[in-house]
Amino acid sequence: MLSNFKTWYRRRILKNDSIPDDVWQNAVGQLRFLRNLSPAELARLRECAILFLHAKQISGAHGLIVTDEMHVLIAAQACILILNLDLDYYDGWVEIIIYPGEFIRDYEYVDEDGVVHLGSEPASGESWLGGPVILSWEDTAAAGTGVGYNVVIHEFAHKLDMLNGDANGFPPLHPDMSRQAWSEAFSKAYADFCRSIDADEVTEVDSYAAEDPAEFFAVMSEAFFETPLSVKLHFPLVYEQLALFYRQDPAQRWSEL
Repeated sequence: MLSNFKTWYRRRILKNDSIPDDVWQNAVGQLRFLRNLSPAELARLRECAILFLHAKQISGAHGLIVTDEMHVLIAAQACILILNLDLDYYDGWVEIIIYPGEFIRDYEYVDEDGVVHLGSEPASGESWLGGPVILSWEDTAAAGTGVGYNVVIHEFAHKLDMLNGDANGFPPLHPDMSRQAWSEAFSKAYADFCRSIDADEVTEVDSYAAEDPAEFFAVMSEAFFETPLSVKLHFPLVYEQLALFYRQDPAQRWSEL
């Protein structure tokens, strides 16, 4: 019964809401990783973006005016992660806050003596457990260039990771996935990556991935969609697990071009 109501409700939204063709085409044109989607996938992504925008509140901070084009660019990137999943993966929170550029993030840390300190640092994105996603528009607008950097995908990957609690690089897996296979693939790749960073070696993904397992998952998710052929080549077991989790094979899309 609930499933039937959800289907009816979403169809009603799609009947009454829309994304103008020119705005949608501009978003697809800017985001390079969307150009390889099939017509059916693009249509499904567009519907997902419409439903996403109906469910979420996007507001600007520090006087930033959020235009329709900005709404759609954010929605398209957020929805690529759940293209073959469900919008329910983003349930439990509503707000997205957009700053013009980097913002100051406050955090706590514990030193070697167990003393808690307060700190702050500039950030381009942040996701709160049960709370908003916060983004820098300057960084959001830089997405889709094919360099593997995408703050929207990064922060929404954290949201998926948080579906079972604090982000730790181990999101809730599908019933047909192996927790052991995920753990082995990510643990080894993360350890190897950290050793490469410590040795000052050139890496295929952002060095920020060495921060902790949660950031490794989020950065690898960015690269999975932005530069999938590189991820499949250099992190094949991680790519395999991400393909199972997101139920997508972006490297295959690129190879068919």
